[in-house]
Amino acid sequence: MATEIEFSFATLNESARRHIRVFQIHQFLDRFAMGLTVAVVALALTDRGMDLFQISLLFGVYSLTAMVMELPFGGLADSIGRKPVFLAAVVASLVSLALFLSTSDFYVLALSFAFIGFGRALRSGTLDAWFVETFKAAAPNVDVQPALANAQWANAVGLAIGAVLGGLLPDILGEVAKSLGFSIYDVSYVASFGVMLGVFVFTMLAIAEKPRPMNVTAVMRGFANVPTVIKDASLLALKHPALSILLAALAFFLMATNPVELIWPTHAKPMLEEGYANTIIGVLTATYFFSIAFGAWLSPHISRIFKRRHAVTLAAAFACMAGVQIALALQGSIVGFVLVFIVYSVVLGVSETPASSVLHRCVEDRQRSTMLSLRSLIQQLGAALGLILAGAIADVYSTPTAWLVGAVFLVIAVILTGVLAKRLGAETE
Repeated sequence: MATEIEFSFATLNESARRHIRVFQIHQFLDRFAMGLTVAVVALALTDRGMDLFQISLLFGVYSLTAMVMELPFGGLADSIGRKPVFLAAVVASLVSLALFLSTSDFYVLALSFAFIGFGRALRSGTLDAWFVETFKAAAPNVDVQPALANAQWANAVGLAIGAVLGGLLPDILGEVAKSLGFSIYDVSYVASFGVMLGVFVFTMLAIAEKPRPMNVTAVMRGFANVPTVIKDASLLALKHPALSILLAALAFFLMATNPVELIWPTHAKPMLEEGYANTIIGVLTATYFFSIAFGAWLSPHISRIFKRRHAVTLAAAFACMAGVQIALALQGSIVGFVLVFIVYSVVLGVSETPASSVLHRCVEDRQRSTMLSLRSLIQQLGAALGLILAGAIADVYSTPTAWLVGAVFLVIAVILTGVLAKRLGAETE
């Protein structure tokens, strides 16, 4: 294996620099469109008459759809191309937004959430793989982790700005929406629809990929190859111990952190005065994304401390996360909670790119999209299991107790990534 060259944006050729800029803009726009609805989705559903149980069922529809479709469409991207599959994901998002805006009926909303999951499955392992492959061709042997961190930074900033604007729009234009017979939260969804149309156009014009067969036969062949793709991806993970360990560690990581990411508003809101609680929650949502973006920016610098040994960086990040999650569970005041929550979010951002770098190092281009989808599938399964367990514990005991139990999963992830670091170190000797 060739020794990686340390990343420096200034020394990259113009093709590589342009490639990074295009992908950053693309990731920003795509996540900005999503962020516009993140801050208001629960409020919009409540405004449509949904109770908490119905809301949980709708998110369950999303998760189930994404998990069922995850691997097949990762394999499809490998077969017919990343760009067309991503464009199909944008169409799915547009359909979801249109359905949401058109109804207050639970079953139609469930269909809308199914399309969100469908779009998520289509997105997974598509343009990320395109970015890595094209970057490696433009800048051979250059460490890809800082380039991935740049994209992750743009991704998180798009979500953050979208969340802020998505929370402001109902206050600014809500009365106009009500006068037209719509929910005040629909303005955020209309804005998201408009930006998503822009994402479709930008993808068509700015993302360049060598065309692959796009006829019906090719598409059907992509689906027909799904069992083989799944088998090959699973065998690759099983035959490559480093991949198996990484995927297991990521599953435990999501089992611990996903309940925190989803439940924290219900824990923090009682600490706030009712008059401005929702506004503060919205600001904290944006702060969460900005903190992840900062963590993504910080990640390459931390990686240098560990001599760009990405598995070691990941183990350190997981260990920090375990400590911070315990500290978060012990907070009883809003000031302490906010400060610890910001640190928690930063560490989340730090942890993303080292994991991606290890995965990309272990796979070949022809299976890259499939392995990204397998990773996403395993992470979602871990997240779902963690959320079910945390919900049960929080219902019987308390939310902080559930988070403390989750910290145990992070300790397991630390142990696994320690084993991973030792194995990868032995391979390079």
